[in-house]
Amino acid sequence: MPGDARLLVRARVPGGDGGPPRLDVDLEIGAGITAVTGPSGAGKTTLLTTVAGLVPPDTGRIVLDGVELFDDAHSVSVPAHRRRVALVFQSLALFPHLSAWENVAYGLPSGPRAARRERALRWLERAQVAHRADRLPSSLSGGEAQRVALARALASEPRALLLDEPFSALDDELRGQLGADLRALVAQLNIPALLVTHHREDAASLGSRTLALSHGRVVDEVAARTPWTELRHP
Repeated sequence: MPGDARLLVRARVPGGDGGPPRLDVDLEIGAGITAVTGPSGAGKTTLLTTVAGLVPPDTGRIVLDGVELFDDAHSVSVPAHRRRVALVFQSLALFPHLSAWENVAYGLPSGPRAARRERALRWLERAQVAHRADRLPSSLSGGEAQRVALARALASEPRALLLDEPFSALDDELRGQLGADLRALVAQLNIPALLVTHHREDAASLGSRTLALSHGRVVDEVAARTPWTELRHP
């Protein structure tokens, strides 16, 4: 599924009680992983949920791959389920009563069970966890559950991928392994991905660009030492 999606985010999300805005950004994000860092309360998760359509800005414009998702000037606000944006939270939110493959298949179009299983298995294979296809989430390791959540997100064929601290509960070695797999998958799809992380190592090794947020605004931006065109061939 090759693509060349670009994400434009010009959005202001108001704060409570007339305080400063929770988010006030003007960004253009190309294919590859853009790491987003900053202290707690900086607006990192708000940025992801605004792009996903879960938090509406009061003003601004969000465009993905040439499609208007939000534009207050023209009263455009595409609902979250129609945005083709995949969001993976730290909690993963896997359905405990469904097997790994059933979790991946949950968001797929309706059709014969065998066909949906086959498609889900292909994504589990790409995420290197197909051998756990019939296991319930409770029997998966932390790394396996992360891979299933990533496969479920990508199976919907999103035009953008949003990840909120997906590796924070993992040890350094496993985080490194999953990070490399994530980079490879995003490179194959050639889509923009926003990765919220508190780990500087993750930001430096995975991101083609790192944005630092504070009080809802971008206060620093650093390009990766290695261009994304080179990272696309790990």
